Amino acid sequence: MSPTTVPNHPAPPAYGHGHGHVTFLGAGPGDPGLLTLRAVEALAGADVLIAEPDVLDVVRGHARANVSTPELTASDEASIAVGVPALRDAANLVMEAARGGKRVVRAVTGDPGLDGNAGEEMLACAAEGIPFEVVPGIAAAVGVPAYAGVPLRDAQGADVRFVDARTASDRCWTEVGASDGTVVVSATLETVAGAAGELVSAGRKPDTPLTVTVAGTTTRQRTWTATLGTIAQVFKQGKVLPSPEGHRPVIAVVGERSAPAQRDQLAWFESKPLFGWKVLVPRTKEQAASLSDQLRSYGAVPHEVPTIAVEPPRTPQQMERAVKGLVTGRYEWIAFTSVNAVKAVREKFEEYGLDARAFAGIKVAAVGEQTAKALVDFGVKPDLAPSGEQSAAGLLEDWPPYDPVFDPIDRVFLPRADIATETLVAGLIELGWEVDDVTAYRTVRASPPPAETREAIKGGGFDAVLFTSSSTVRNLVGIAGKPHNVTVIACIGPATAKTAEEHGLRVDVLSPEPSVHKLAEALAEFGAKRRDAAKEAGEPILRPSEKRPGGRRRRATT
Repeated sequence: MSPTTVPNHPAPPAYGHGHGHVTFLGAGPGDPGLLTLRAVEALAGADVLIAEPDVLDVVRGHARANVSTPELTASDEASIAVGVPALRDAANLVMEAARGGKRVVRAVTGDPGLDGNAGEEMLACAAEGIPFEVVPGIAAAVGVPAYAGVPLRDAQGADVRFVDARTASDRCWTEVGASDGTVVVSATLETVAGAAGELVSAGRKPDTPLTVTVAGTTTRQRTWTATLGTIAQVFKQGKVLPSPEGHRPVIAVVGERSAPAQRDQLAWFESKPLFGWKVLVPRTKEQAASLSDQLRSYGAVPHEVPTIAVEPPRTPQQMERAVKGLVTGRYEWIAFTSVNAVKAVREKFEEYGLDARAFAGIKVAAVGEQTAKALVDFGVKPDLAPSGEQSAAGLLEDWPPYDPVFDPIDRVFLPRADIATETLVAGLIELGWEVDDVTAYRTVRASPPPAETREAIKGGGFDAVLFTSSSTVRNLVGIAGKPHNVTVIACIGPATAKTAEEHGLRVDVLSPEPSVHKLAEALAEFGAKRRDAAKEAGEPILRPSEKRPGGRRRRATT
């Protein structure tokens, strides 16, 4: 194998009624994006996925839809209190599934080599002759400081020591206290001040810089900068304890050379323009996929709430005739303006026993990236998509005029929603085309979201909401109530903004173009300006939801 060759790791085979196979997988410190490619491969081939709830949230998205995920039971309250849940039945579940010939993935936080329970389970597999493998993960002691903007070494290559405060002996504290290198301490919010005291007692100066990070690598991450002598007072002044976070693990970095004092310049993750913002996206998860990914890239936490539901047309005969005409050569073009339109046509195809081959000889247009992706998933590559603005207007700019010499047929099939605007129809007619404007599906108001979500909307629990059309404004207010006045309102265009204002909402952000991605970009620019203004004024950087009564108090305790 050459140095540039990448090994291929097929999923390990199950072994019939004999022993299966176990993969001990490191899920990293919390950010799902830190999973390795090998971890994703192993998860895709798993029959059984065994993980603690927090870890399961990180890895579940890469497993098969029908993967078995048996629930683990925490049994040792004393262990939970120091941040190490004792999972009574994890080993038993692993062994039972493997004995049954299953492909088991045992996922743990960080790296399996640093997890004592995983080590015991590996020994149990070895004792019974059950084949297993280890997929390393990024350890929290390394990943969290990187996300907190705290390098562990400087150019001189300072010594780095790692200490688990939950199991450290007096001798261990004495050794690291005598060192002048960087110390990375795994602790909890409740015990980190005590660990700082141990280091001072062992010889470290009380004014040694210290950073403490909770929920590292996630959008709940928060970092405090202090010294060994002041961290207890910083927590007290910030009312950090007592709180439910007290038992949550933290990573503390101690040392002159680890540059915690430079965190203002190096805290790249927490400095994202929408870091920690909870943003309401009035779309289904499927529709909001790329938009939610874009919001996450700005540090936000998207929360999808569908405001419309899709139903079949009241009179399906028109759609049936159009699909039959598609097969018999009635159309030169078919234009898809939404993912739902693709889905509606696809369902009709399946009903008639057709597949993507029925599009042979027909030109296909898609109004945007998500619609084009839905077509590709169906097996159809669009012939035309907007080169600029991802909208009906953008599609029209690239649509060729009808030419009787080159176009044997002058008709376009346009399957759309019942409430679609006439922009595309009018534009195509102006270009010389005949249009069969067909209702492929109806949009109706969705069911109300859960009570918890409704309360968050009305009570200021969301930092921002993105309105992508006037109907999303009307429907959201109708099913969940009016967003709180601290919530930043972002609208995709003037018509949507007008509807929002008619419902008593203050519009803070207006997209420069009618594009959901430009809307998200505009919200990020708003967040960046808001953050810069707070820093310039010497004020704490608070999310909009933290400015409502009780908001800051809740931040310190949740």
